[in-house]
Amino acid sequence: MARTRSEDARQRILDAALRRARAEGYGKLTIDAIAAEAGVGKQTVYRWWRSRAEVVLEALRENARTIPWDEKGNLEADLRAFLRATFRYASGKESTAPVLRGLMAEAQLDPAFLPHFRVFIEERRQILRQLLLRYASKASEVTVDMIFGAMWYRMLVGHGKLDVRFADTLALLAARQVLCPDRSETLCSKR
Repeated sequence: MARTRSEDARQRILDAALRRARAEGYGKLTIDAIAAEAGVGKQTVYRWWRSRAEVVLEALRENARTIPWDEKGNLEADLRAFLRATFRYASGKESTAPVLRGLMAEAQLDPAFLPHFRVFIEERRQILRQLLLRYASKASEVTVDMIFGAMWYRMLVGHGKLDVRFADTLALLAARQVLCPDRSETLCSKR
């Protein structure tokens, strides 16, 4: 029974952390507010997490595993589907972009949090790597960096949207990078 209550409290904390971070912004989020909304004491939150950043990161990590996208059968189409789903999650109705920006800032300011954030980022990168490996013998780190770098640049600077058009353009460029590594138009046209 105690284990069930603990898991229930943990899930309420994660849900509250993500809900409040989205609603009022990561910068205004406090452990007190998370605990109050989850209906637990502050000490319960600190029993499992060292900081608000760690709570929010775990909430995002669990939530991000459920991003659905349909495989299409060719690299460009699969990248388009993957990026469109990712961008919807980052900038849709329940946008995570502001929360991710806050966590990125926190990772730069808190050396103890940075390794946790890097693990989260690496998990996302690994999903993309696996997608690329379906179509190429190795997944280029440059291609992975290009995709995530472009996404993060838009999220952090805010000069452009994470929309379908950007997803499709990025998918086309990345597919060319993977399928045509020597830039040979002849090679590219055969695929």
